[in-house]
Amino acid sequence: MLTTQLQHAAETYPDLTTNLRGYADAGSVPEPIRAWAQAGPDEGLYEFVAEELHVAVIPADTAQGRAFVVFDVAGIEAASAEDWWLLLVITTVVGVLGALGFGLGVLVMRRAVAPVVQLADVVAGIDLEHLSAADHTLIESGRFGRDEVGVLAGAIEKTLQRISAFVVRERDFTGSASHELRTPITVITGALELLEQSDLSGEDAKSVDRIRRATLEMKSTIEMFLCIAREADDGLYDEHFPVAPLVTRAIEQQRYLLDGKCVVVDVETLAAPVVRGHPQAFLIAVTNLVRNAFEQTPGGQGPITVRLTTRELLVTNRSGGDDACRPTPAGASSANGHGLGLGIVQRLCERNGWAFSLQTDEARVTACLSW
Repeated sequence: MLTTQLQHAAETYPDLTTNLRGYADAGSVPEPIRAWAQAGPDEGLYEFVAEELHVAVIPADTAQGRAFVVFDVAGIEAASAEDWWLLLVITTVVGVLGALGFGLGVLVMRRAVAPVVQLADVVAGIDLEHLSAADHTLIESGRFGRDEVGVLAGAIEKTLQRISAFVVRERDFTGSASHELRTPITVITGALELLEQSDLSGEDAKSVDRIRRATLEMKSTIEMFLCIAREADDGLYDEHFPVAPLVTRAIEQQRYLLDGKCVVVDVETLAAPVVRGHPQAFLIAVTNLVRNAFEQTPGGQGPITVRLTTRELLVTNRSGGDDACRPTPAGASSANGHGLGLGIVQRLCERNGWAFSLQTDEARVTACLSW
């Protein structure tokens, strides 16, 4: 504005004119603002856009007590409007360049992240529930270059190879172990049947009976561990089976543990539920719970309650107290724990979608198996 004012004065040389003038009274100010000045405005600065005037109202020793300083900006501010257009052009160019830069950045970012997204999609497509030896071929590190993504793909590929090899070894082991461990049990069972048919004394018959029970427990233990170790078991986990017969079978198989304890088993069958899962796994779980209850209940401290409802099986037994009958036979478990099989029961329940909980207090222990 100062430059424009100087040029405007140079054009009128030697008759220099000034754009800044003072007026002692309102009647002498320029005509466009005279009526306004005569109305007695307050002190301050005023701008009249249409008239292109800037006015300062100041106190003075006049009749009105006001003086006026008028700055005529005609021809000066008009030229400065070009600066606004220049600023608008610059702002527009900067905005366009910023938008182009943002779009280019998004494009570059997507192209940089694309291999990671592709790798994630490939990994998500692998069925981890049924992992096979060929699954590692779905991820080939060569497809992702030699950068960080390629290194990550190579690590995942090697991991899947190791997991696939482990699955193969697990299947081979469980298949071989199932045959090799069950064969001696079958031989022992056949020998016991032959011994039972012979003429045995009372002591020999008791020894044979103990061997038979130990063989049954060993067979149950082998089946239990093989059931847990197998990754797949021919779809038996989707079978529907009645619960009551398996509960009765487990109680009868473990009833010998109560010999000499004077403990009554109270079975309450309130429903006949049908459960979905692996029947052998259910029998193993119930057998563990019943065995723990029979072993941990002191002599004469019954009854042991087995309660079967529509949604759960409850096994409750006393956990302490003096024997009211005779001492527990030698060799019976006297530990205060609740059996080593509860962790196995928990794993079997998780595998089949059942729920297991154990509640204990000073008087009793309650095991709950729900479905």
